[in-house]
Amino acid sequence: MSTPKYSVIVPLYNKERYIERTLSSILAQRSDVSTPDYELIVIDDGSTDSSLQVARTIIGDKRPWCRVVSQKNSGVAATRNNGVAMSTGEYICFLDSDDWWEPDFLAEMDRLIADFPEAGMYGTGFYLVKNGRRSVAPIGVDKDFERGYINYCQTYAKTLCMPITSSSVAIRRECFVEAGQFNTKLTFGEDFDLWIRLALAHPVALVNKPLSNYFQDQPVKGRATRRLHNPENHMLWNLEYLSDEEKRNGDLKLLLDKLRSSGLFFYYLSSQYHDATLPELAKIDWTKLPHSSYKKYNSPIWRERLVFRLRRTGATIKKTLLSIVHS
Repeated sequence: MSTPKYSVIVPLYNKERYIERTLSSILAQRSDVSTPDYELIVIDDGSTDSSLQVARTIIGDKRPWCRVVSQKNSGVAATRNNGVAMSTGEYICFLDSDDWWEPDFLAEMDRLIADFPEAGMYGTGFYLVKNGRRSVAPIGVDKDFERGYINYCQTYAKTLCMPITSSSVAIRRECFVEAGQFNTKLTFGEDFDLWIRLALAHPVALVNKPLSNYFQDQPVKGRATRRLHNPENHMLWNLEYLSDEEKRNGDLKLLLDKLRSSGLFFYYLSSQYHDATLPELAKIDWTKLPHSSYKKYNSPIWRERLVFRLRRTGATIKKTLLSIVHS
């Protein structure tokens, strides 16, 4: 097989229930040629369920452009980096093993790359899949925006919904290597960390069409966003390399301050990490943020903790009821 245009990397860990849907969506990509212009690399990161066996069964041995490999558990950042090291494509795509693509994902990427060749990173709109329902992610572009270059930081700051996810992206290989790959130290926000480095160094192009599905209905223990991470491994505590750029780039400053305000609140409420949040909160320019953001940090902490517990209990009850309705 000649050098493919795309390398599709799927990191796999304990997703036996979902991996068939993920891989089927890649194999079903529409193309005008008989041999797909992509290679597929599935890397099982030491799964303890039957994920590896399911993936091997789906891929089989009749598709020379597809392979399934396994490794000792190393984390998603290292797994993605290892996949890239094994790959040869001009552009690198990632697809998480519980997400899936629409049939025209790669075809739309072809058109986006052809129309905006100066970009280093490309993305598509995507669906949020939660409680059995799909909704278009509010990624911060205007309703009449169809396709083109975006100011990544401005777009992200509007709604705090990432304009590009690890399942809706294509990255030019040399740009990925130049950016330094995923930071394997991070267990939360490793994708945010890399996207920022790419967006500050290269133009970013987006097609405002939902072509990827971001699945959010997996069990809570499998969701990185549903637990507290050690600050050493959380992207919000590892932004010192951006300190100079933050001082001169107002768009980046506003984005980071909004992310600090929203992302650190649960850490601020926790007894374990409360003190660790204070130096990070001190970096925020509160005058540029809504008053409500500042107000919640200046309310009695016992009250905010109570409100948080009540909301979490209500959310759990709601999710349970919805699961019963959809079962």
